[in-house]
Amino acid sequence: MYSHGVDTRERLVESTRELLWERGYVGMSPKAIQERSGAGQGSMYHHFRGKQDLALIAIERNAADLVDRAAAELDGPGTAIERVTRYMRRERAALRGCPVGRLTMDPDVMADPRLRRPVEEAFATVCVILAQVLKTGLGNGEIESSVDPEATAVALIAVLQGGYVLARAAGSADAYTRAVDGALGLLACATDITNKGRYCHAVCSN
Repeated sequence: MYSHGVDTRERLVESTRELLWERGYVGMSPKAIQERSGAGQGSMYHHFRGKQDLALIAIERNAADLVDRAAAELDGPGTAIERVTRYMRRERAALRGCPVGRLTMDPDVMADPRLRRPVEEAFATVCVILAQVLKTGLGNGEIESSVDPEATAVALIAVLQGGYVLARAAGSADAYTRAVDGALGLLACATDITNKGRYCHAVCSN
């Protein structure tokens, strides 16, 4: 329950973000949103036309957070490998899953172009940011020229999303950690031969 200092509209949006993560769009009812936010039915329909409009704003906000956090880590200081490692190793709620990635398993979200768009665009944007970091590594000789930055960016994001699935299936975050370790180990082997030992040590020591 939110404090009265938070306005009703914001409580509704934040409650919807949480419920989408916990239950998905299909399992999220207007009544659950009202109970979580402490807002009445009249307040909900005063600010939003219905569940879809409210969910769209919540999904857009979750998607923006996904992109902003990735950009902050990948655009930060360090070599390309260090920046990618920082992004991949960021602490995540492995057993809860990705608040955006989980929506791809929600048939109602995927069938609705309005709800699907921010999900698709968020992952596409993170792929572009990640690929640009890898291109920087290629350009300065840190990463071997055989590496395809776009394909590698997609693969790294797939590892993160697949890691969530493995962790939830196993009931342990260790499965997620092993997936990340494996991906970073493979990436370390694609660094320039003269730097391989230094980058492998950096990856393995984190």
